[in-house]
Amino acid sequence: MGRIRSVAASTHPGPALAVTAITVGLAIANGLEWWRVLLLGAAMLADQLSVGLSNDWIDADRDRAVGRTDKPVARGDISPALARNLAFAFALLALALTVPLGATALVVHTVVLASAWSYNALLKNSVLSPLPYLISFGLLPALVTLSATEPAWPSGWVIAAGALLGLAAHFANVLPDLDDDRATGIQGLGHRIGGRASAVVAFVALGAASVSLAVELGFSRVALVGLAVGLAIAAWGLVLALSGRFGRTLFRLVIAGALVDVVLLVVAAATS
Repeated sequence: MGRIRSVAASTHPGPALAVTAITVGLAIANGLEWWRVLLLGAAMLADQLSVGLSNDWIDADRDRAVGRTDKPVARGDISPALARNLAFAFALLALALTVPLGATALVVHTVVLASAWSYNALLKNSVLSPLPYLISFGLLPALVTLSATEPAWPSGWVIAAGALLGLAAHFANVLPDLDDDRATGIQGLGHRIGGRASAVVAFVALGAASVSLAVELGFSRVALVGLAVGLAIAAWGLVLALSGRFGRTLFRLVIAGALVDVVLLVVAAATS
């Protein structure tokens, strides 16, 4: 049981479940058949478990160097080899579960998964570090709509909103680990521009995502309410970021802004 718990912790369960829940929510909002919703949800969960495990496997040496006691692989609770093997196994399972959803959905999911892996394996330490987030989050709504009985691409506004949410997620994620990452030589774009600029980019991206979704919804009443809340959160976050305050309030605002945009994304899917 101890090893199972350690493996579960290495999958980064919080983000994995959050992305899976968003995928399932979008699938339901788009009117997918129940079996397609279940299959797509299972495929995305396997996808996210694979990405989380690959992160802990690839970063094992760096995590040990900075004493990351929250990482089971770095603590020695499970071996890097086990994390690696499970990461590949879940990746194959994710794609296998996508096969019944159609060839186009399979191709898009392959790109989404490969993009996420490219961040862990290569781009995390380059100026292109935001690119995998832009691609994977931007294509997530497309993966859902292309998994329907009659596959179709979502609008450009929806894809743009997904990509902007991914951009915000990337720059928000680097903030807690800036010092540890720098100590082990990680130099992604967020590390190069610094914490304040990264926070500013995150909140600008969240606000821009709200605008994109409001346009998609035709500035309906719901869209205007969501836009007002989203922009207010983004403005508040920008004030804190520019003042150099990086406490819990800042991260709560990022989460709040992302939730507003996710709700608008689901509403857009339901009304399309």
